[in-house]
Amino acid sequence: MNKYEAEFSNLVRAFRKRHMGKGPSKIVTTFCKCWAICEMEGNLSPVEKFIATAEEGKQMLRAARTEMVKEIYRKNRPVEMEALLGANLVDLFVDIDIDRDFGMSIFVFDQDIQKKFCE
Repeated sequence: MNKYEAEFSNLVRAFRKRHMGKGPSKIVTTFCKCWAICEMEGNLSPVEKFIATAEEGKQMLRAARTEMVKEIYRKNRPVEMEALLGANLVDLFVDIDIDRDFGMSIFVFDQDIQKKFCE
């Protein structure tokens, strides 16, 4: 990870902590074309891990950690991330494996951030 990817990871962690109460314990970000791809470990709180012991709980958590996360970003524009990159967020793809407590978010920007920060 270069310094911009590391700083982006820190901003993602802070955003999630501010809006969800907890950020991932580990984030690795990779810039690829107009995408910032974040691999995240340690997303779930102790209460969420307990909820995940039931199948219905896993389904509820997956919905919360995918669709609701996207909604949080829609309602609270990540201005710090956009300022760091000098680019606007145009889309966000989110998925999580509840059993492994491993998630991925792909932030799509309106510019080639790989070319801008990795060359």
